[in-house]
Amino acid sequence: MTSPTAEKPSILIAGASRGLGHALSAAFVQRGWRVVGTVRDAAADTPLHQLAKRHPDQVDIEALDLCRPEQIAALARKLSGRRFDILFVNAGTTNRDPTQTIGEVSTEEFMHVMHTNALGPMRVIERLEHCVTATGLIGAMSSGQGSIGNNEQGRRELYRGSKAALNMFMRSFAARQADTARAMVLLAPGWIRTDLGGPNAPFSLEETVPDLIDVLLSRLGTPGLAYLDRFGETVPW
Repeated sequence: MTSPTAEKPSILIAGASRGLGHALSAAFVQRGWRVVGTVRDAAADTPLHQLAKRHPDQVDIEALDLCRPEQIAALARKLSGRRFDILFVNAGTTNRDPTQTIGEVSTEEFMHVMHTNALGPMRVIERLEHCVTATGLIGAMSSGQGSIGNNEQGRRELYRGSKAALNMFMRSFAARQADTARAMVLLAPGWIRTDLGGPNAPFSLEETVPDLIDVLLSRLGTPGLAYLDRFGETVPW
């Protein structure tokens, strides 16, 4: 793996193989950043692998299944000598039938969605936060549907609950980081046309990702946690 250069800022994106994670990686590369992106299978041929082939001096790939604690620990050891300006965890899944009420969801699906959307991301943040510079940024992809205050319609109950749990865990993490200069961000990107968002979502990756990056960069140097949408507006907890 190539060592980071002094000229280029760097970001570690957990969950970057395709979709929103890959789009973020590609956009950061275009802005001159070095990117370390994680994929579940480092030997696969994902869009991130294609990006790395086009930009071998800017993109490195690491294997990580964030639902496997031993892989998180292994990555933390491997990157222990690296420092990143931003650590961002992009993770999201939902149950097979998002119309189910929480009482109808199987225990298996409940555990899977909560693990993927809340527990796994926080484990990555807790194990890899030492790789972030003292004035860097730690962030995670949340959702507007994780807002308790804005939930007036219900629906997608398990997904909503998992993102609300992520938000709560990040607030606890931020409270433990209150004496640091680091910025922390939970992003609510909006409804985007991805595998998770589906084909009927109103927004494309191309129009959304630049806004998300602008929000992240605007938070650098501002200590504390914010829950923001793609325009930098505060989302109610």
